[in-house]
Amino acid sequence: MAIRLVLADDHYLVREGVRRLLETRTEVELVAVCDDLASLLLAVEEERPDVVVTDIRMPPDGLDEGIQAAERLRETHPDVGVVVLSQYAEPRYALALLEGGTARRAYLLKERVEDVDQLVAAICAVADGGSVIDSKVVDALVAESARGDASPLAQLTPREHDVLREMAEGKNNAGIASSLFLTERSVEKVIHSIFLKLGLAWEPAVHKRVKAVILYLADAVS
Repeated sequence: MAIRLVLADDHYLVREGVRRLLETRTEVELVAVCDDLASLLLAVEEERPDVVVTDIRMPPDGLDEGIQAAERLRETHPDVGVVVLSQYAEPRYALALLEGGTARRAYLLKERVEDVDQLVAAICAVADGGSVIDSKVVDALVAESARGDASPLAQLTPREHDVLREMAEGKNNAGIASSLFLTERSVEKVIHSIFLKLGLAWEPAVHKRVKAVILYLADAVS
């Protein structure tokens, strides 16, 4: 069955562009299109979607309504996934989204929307309980975390940094292997090494690995 989807963005051209892209894909079924926080929450109540794709800023205040919606839905509809689209690569916005938990949450930069495969992959991931964080946000988190000489991130090899970035984006071992032209066995060994160096408990589940990495990076920059 197709993933039932609600789309929210107050910019007409962006909203219509994303809508038309999504309507070309059989994996998703667009059941409602909204332009503000109130209409988004109402659409969720009426349509009971699997996933919401929302702009980070919308009326009424144009601040962080997408994150507010994610927080509200965590309480009222915990099974609904949320993909926040943002123009901000600053880690603080992604961390605010993940503060209540990483499961069923994704943070993508709007520049990624033109790659419909990447957007649909994020939608499918959160619908399945996973997490996706834009690679530019992960890079910013890693850069901030690694500034201190004592940071364990300084111990990571370039290959481990690459795998860490892919892992934080929510990719499984097969996806990481494909992106980095490695074998799945090699990816597993690198991930074990990363977790050992960062002092994290090994997690086979993708969404738990994302949570562990993101929480570690957040603690390191706080």
